[in-house]
Amino acid sequence: MTVKHHKLMRWHVWLGWLIGVPVILWTATGLFMVARPIEQVRGTHLRAEVAENSIAHDNITMFADTGKAVSGARLISQGSGMVWIVTHDDGGTVRYDAATGRPLAKLDAKAAGVMADALYLPDENIEQVRYYAADKAPFDLRRKTPSWQVHFADGTNIYIDALTGETLAVRTRFWRAFDFMWGLHIMDLQTREDTSHPILIGSAAIALIGSILGFVMLFTRRRRRTTS
Repeated sequence: MTVKHHKLMRWHVWLGWLIGVPVILWTATGLFMVARPIEQVRGTHLRAEVAENSIAHDNITMFADTGKAVSGARLISQGSGMVWIVTHDDGGTVRYDAATGRPLAKLDAKAAGVMADALYLPDENIEQVRYYAADKAPFDLRRKTPSWQVHFADGTNIYIDALTGETLAVRTRFWRAFDFMWGLHIMDLQTREDTSHPILIGSAAIALIGSILGFVMLFTRRRRRTTS
């Protein structure tokens, strides 16, 4: 029994060396990620409420003047007014001023800044507004769509859809820290989306084996004391 216990202890020590750092990272990153409610991570509490209504397909003939088949329409508050966002069957979208019914021009930097400022509740100044094409979307946006990035003085980025004017994402400094911790947690700092890869699976398997060995050693050590 003594020999068996020493063998288990030796394996447990070696496995502990292998898995020690990942276990510390999993625990530390997990603690960080649960320290705040997920709503705060997503910046939900920083957004003003956005009024939105949609109309049935049978009632959207008012937007048929473009000659394109219309598949849907939504009334959304943007900036200081209400806007109709009309979707066509070909995937295209057109914005209409809800008060006048006139088509709205493509969003520019000034309009994107006004929309983001109206949405963002904290009293922070806008430092920069920058356009990103779909194929050059920022890493923290996580969406391949043309957008305006509105950067506030507190480090928050608000992304506005360049086509529809809708808010795509609110990325605070805490969100970026949370995102980094998530990447460490799943051991994928490149895409931060792959939760099933050999390194993570292997590390988890070693941690499980080490935990089982430690649990078994509790009983082998007790038996050893009894026999001695």
